[in-house]
Amino acid sequence: MNFTYPKTEKLKSQKTIDLLFSDGKSVSKYPLRLVYVKNPLEEKEKLKFGVSVSKKYFKNAVDRNYFKRVLRECYRLNKHLLLENINENYAIMFFYQTKDRLSYQEINEKTVQLFNKFIIATKGEL
Repeated sequence: MNFTYPKTEKLKSQKTIDLLFSDGKSVSKYPLRLVYVKNPLEEKEKLKFGVSVSKKYFKNAVDRNYFKRVLRECYRLNKHLLLENINENYAIMFFYQTKDRLSYQEINEKTVQLFNKFIIATKGEL
């Protein structure tokens, strides 16, 4: 199993990010929210992934960066759940939406639950 998060998997395209916010669907598992859209740009990567932590909840950049690192790490360790269960290319944005400071273990558990909800939601679209 490849537990990496290569540069090619990072969501950077402004067009794709705009598409996520305009046409994206979402699933939530408090305090995490995942917005996804089928990636229209045919690329070799099955997933394009980005994270966001609101300035509204964490005023200090140090705190926002910490939670972004935790979210990326949770994705990196659990992305095999997604790759094994999806057939299409997706662009995904991951949001941390609370001012509560959850531990890494709690965030990791919520991530797994959220990924399972995402898999069920995408199976329903077929």
